[in-house]
Order: sequence, then structure tokens, then C-alpha cells
Amino acid sequence: MPYSSAIRRATFTALSAVILSALASVMPVGAADAEAADASASSPVTWSVRPGTESGPDGRSWIEQELAPGARSEEHLVLRNFSTEPVTFALTAADGYFTDTGRFTMLPASEESVAAGTWISIAPSITVGPDETEIVPFTTTVPDNAEPGDHAAGVAASVTTTAADAGGAAVGVNGRVGFRVMTRVTGALAPSAEVTSVTAAYTTAWNPFSGGTVDAEVVLTNTGNTRLVIAGRIDIGGTSVAFPDSGAEAQELLPGESRRFAVRIADVVPLFLVPVDASADLTGIALDGEQVPSIVARGGTTVWAPPLPQLLLMAGAGLIVGGLTWSTIRNRRRVRALIAQAREEGVREAAASVTGDRSAS
Repeated sequence: MPYSSAIRRATFTALSAVILSALASVMPVGAADAEAADASASSPVTWSVRPGTESGPDGRSWIEQELAPGARSEEHLVLRNFSTEPVTFALTAADGYFTDTGRFTMLPASEESVAAGTWISIAPSITVGPDETEIVPFTTTVPDNAEPGDHAAGVAASVTTTAADAGGAAVGVNGRVGFRVMTRVTGALAPSAEVTSVTAAYTTAWNPFSGGTVDAEVVLTNTGNTRLVIAGRIDIGGTSVAFPDSGAEAQELLPGESRRFAVRIADVVPLFLVPVDASADLTGIALDGEQVPSIVARGGTTVWAPPLPQLLLMAGAGLIVGGLTWSTIRNRRRVRALIAQAREEGVREAAASVTGDRSAS
């Protein structure tokens, strides 16, 4: 329900007068360098992982490929050891996903992959000499019954090192660096998304000449089979805010994923019920010039925003006006009574004077 800014203000006036060393659960978005310090080592272990060909890096940050069900492809992982000693790296593939902040990662080693991570075959480990590079081939084999659309996975090289915790005890730290492998299975693409939830809460500003604050959350769900780039807006009482934040890195939403976005809008005019409308333009990602339709998802709610400070101000003003009015009426009555009394006394004095004159004569 759109608001007219002029009406809204007029009504208000009336009312108020790591590039990356991480635990096993962390995976970078694309190729990166990593450093993991080993308490027992003379120098840190530092390495990089990038996609490439059998000749070396080819400039890609991650792999995007389109394969038919039952098809197989070969790619290469380029692993460079910047350390001064030979290092044995564990190589893994796992299902991929985007975190709540829109950052790509892959399942930790403690969780078993059940989707595209199982399609990838790679050597379990490799030893790389100091300041040397190894190129490791890996294959993606799409199952015959794979559903059309986008499927996310990742490949990584990891090293488990030791470090001291706060108590001085040695603990194992798994540093993992890799890149995403996005596979689009050929077939009918069906981009679809929904605004599955919109919630909002109003916080009163006790200054009667200021609006309050609305905190709103919207949940988007990708109900189709292609990944989508998110560009959304939340409109609250005529003021719009973008999500993700304007200027922030674009966020993608994989099939089946949901993402929660929170916005805060200040100076919202409290008009008892304020509409909260959410809309998202979601753009499909094209491969090799393929056109993927864009879609729009919408949802909304209303938030209870009572104009308490304005009502209190009006009540106070009413009491003052009422008091002044009553005082004026009372004073007028008193003046009229005094005038009447004066007239009566004057009449009496005049009558007494006439009587006295007659007696004297």
C-alpha cells in the first residue's frame, strides 16, 4: 500500500505538531592463498590453490561448467607451496553452499556430502616441494538421473597444523583453501523464488517531533533450479532501503537455499499501521550466452506504530487549552457577577438617597 509523502508528512504535522586460514568449516569463495602457523615449525605453511589447465593457472577464480546427465569433464587444480619445506596436502571435494552473509563455502570434513560434491573425483593427497607447484587433475561425473539446473561443489587443499590454545595445550588446526566448482546440468531451467517471510518491529521515538525506527527482516527462498543474483528493496512508510546494502558485493542464492536480510529505517511516521513491502529482482546467471529469465518476488506485512508521543502532546495541549478556556469563562462570569452586584448596590444607594430627601422635606 504506497504512501504519499506529502499526505504522510501533513498527517504527522497534525498529530505531532581471511584470505584464508580457517577451521575446517571455512572455505574461500574463489582461489586464494593461505597461511597456517605450526607451533612446532620453523616457518609457517603458506600455499595457494587455483583452477587451471595441465599447463598451469588460466586466470579463472572458480570453475563453471555445463554438462549433460551422464557426462564427464576433467579440470585441474593448481597447488603452489610457498613454504621452505615440503608439505603434504590433503585434497578433498565436498558439497558447496552460500553462508548467511552470501559467502561461498563447502561442507567441513566432518560432514558427508550427498550432492555435487560426490560427483568429483580427486587424488586424496599430494606432496609439494618447497616453492614448487603441482597440477592435480580431477574429474566431474554427472549421474544419469541428475536433475537439470545448478549444482554447487568445491575442491580444496588442506593442511593440519598444531598451535597452542589459551592454556598452552597443543591443538590441531585445519587450514583449507580451494575454489568452487559450479555444474549446470542441461535440461529445462526453471528460475523461481519467493519472499517466504517479512517481519517488522517499531521502536517509538519519544520526541514527538521525530518518527520512530522500524527493524524489518525479509527471507528469500530460491524455489527454482538455477542460482540467482539478489537485488532487493524494503519499503517502509514510503522510505526504501536496498538489500544487500548498496555498493556491497552481489550475493547469489542457490536452488533450495534461503537467505535472511535485515534493514533498519529511522524517522518512520507513526500512523498506527505502517505498511512494510519487500520486493526482490532475482537475475539468473547465464552460461555461454544462454538466456536465463529474471524474476520478481514480493511480500509484505504491516507494523503497529502507535503515535504515543504525538497523542500525549495533543492531550497535554488539550488540557492546557481546556484549562485556559475554563479560566476565561470563570473570569467572565465573575466580572459579570461583580457588575451586576455593583448595579444592585447603586440602585439601593439611589433609592436610599431619595427616601432621605423626602424625610427632610
